[in-house]
Amino acid sequence: MSTPTAVVPAQAATRLERYTVIDVRGPGEYAAGHVPGAHNIPLDRLHTALPALKAAAVSGDLLVVCASGNRSATACRQLAAADIPAATLTGGTTAWAQQGHHLAQPEGARTVWPMERQVRLAAGSLVVLGLAAGTRYKPARWLSAAIGGGLIFSAATNTCGMAAVLAKLPHNQPRHDDLHTTLLALQNL
Repeated sequence: MSTPTAVVPAQAATRLERYTVIDVRGPGEYAAGHVPGAHNIPLDRLHTALPALKAAAVSGDLLVVCASGNRSATACRQLAAADIPAATLTGGTTAWAQQGHHLAQPEGARTVWPMERQVRLAAGSLVVLGLAAGTRYKPARWLSAAIGGGLIFSAATNTCGMAAVLAKLPHNQPRHDDLHTTLLALQNL
């Protein structure tokens, strides 16, 4: 497999109408703001969308987007393994917004915190819990140490196990109807 083609936000913005944009973040992240016209297919559901994405790739270029570019690069590699060409947005929606481009929000979308904020809340809560419980039961402090070690590993590898776990929570899962509607829209491009 080859390295996915990377497109910088300025490049993508000038050609946005030529792309079929696929946002591989969770539904909550997507609802908080996405590249205009993006279709939400969470990374863990990408395999179910391969036939629709193959059809969409025939009618135009695919641009895969996430928050930072990591998940979209993973998605592009999965798509390449299925012979579906796609490009990734360098820096993701974070870079897109930082460069002054508009982020759209779906009408009536349920508001869920972005994954990064959920991770900070969970990690911070577990650290405080470990320290508080450690005043009564000293080994509980190992919880804080484990979370700190996990954060260091996350930074060093640019991955996040806690985000992967939080993404499994019901409020971060797409409703079946949402994914089904997205797949139908892709097939009708």
